[in-house]
Amino acid sequence: MYETYYHFHEKPFALAPDPAFLYATQKHHRALTLLQYGLMNQVGFSVVTGAIGSGKTLLLRKLLQELEDDVTVGMVSHVQCDTFEEMLRWILLAFELDYRGMDKVELSEVFVQFLIKEYQEGRRVVLIIDEAQHLGPDALEQLRMLSNVNVDKHQLLQLILVGQPDLLELLRKPELEQFVQRIGVDFYLEPLDRDEVRGYIQHRLQVAGGNPELFDEECYDIIWRSTGGIPRLINLLCDMALVYGYAEQQETIGKHLVEEVIRDKQLGLSPIGKIAQATLTEDDNSVQEERSDKKMWKYI
Repeated sequence: MYETYYHFHEKPFALAPDPAFLYATQKHHRALTLLQYGLMNQVGFSVVTGAIGSGKTLLLRKLLQELEDDVTVGMVSHVQCDTFEEMLRWILLAFELDYRGMDKVELSEVFVQFLIKEYQEGRRVVLIIDEAQHLGPDALEQLRMLSNVNVDKHQLLQLILVGQPDLLELLRKPELEQFVQRIGVDFYLEPLDRDEVRGYIQHRLQVAGGNPELFDEECYDIIWRSTGGIPRLINLLCDMALVYGYAEQQETIGKHLVEEVIRDKQLGLSPIGKIAQATLTEDDNSVQEERSDKKMWKYI
């Protein structure tokens, strides 16, 4: 809708993860470097955690994009398994292996033979489990046992666990002490700070072919405070601000448009409204105090 008006060749704030739009802050670059280090050095387990919408999936896509051809990757996502046998079926499915009509022992044997075959052909195997906070302690312990497969001191399976902060709480359980000792890379992806929010927005505008200065400077502070620095919420807010700007035929996106989006979101179901409500209340209180001060000064 607004793409032509603002001279974009694609939507700058689409929600679908696209590595082309990755804004490599220092923390994102560090996380990517640590994951690459873990894979290069045969680290058994790498763990990346962060809030919903913090950019974990986009980070994974960037990692996969840069992997060499000698790496075979399988991904399991949003899986809640009651038994490890069920988990094994999902793992085999991720690597396009047949799992039908097999019991737990047979499933394990199929996967071990797959690992050995990949090793013999000069390929490493990486299993990524997204939304890993849904796994239970038993499943994680079974994964630890599965990762023990090795040939001549070469570890045949590396795992990357990605999840929300609940995953950290899960890993702190006493029964997972042995599992935690196998974690070689552990990184928490923090929200963007104010300057990073500005750079993030301008980066996405530029990648989409538009003017990186499309948003007025005064917008960035309220966008940062209203979204908590979460990239997905920033995308939601900025996308709607562009729609509002197009509807009013505004050449730039001013603070008033961003505030209108936030106030409208408070009336709906968007998570932006929940985060922003306190922010705007504080702003309104500050404005009232400022007006009161000016009124008092006027009458003194």
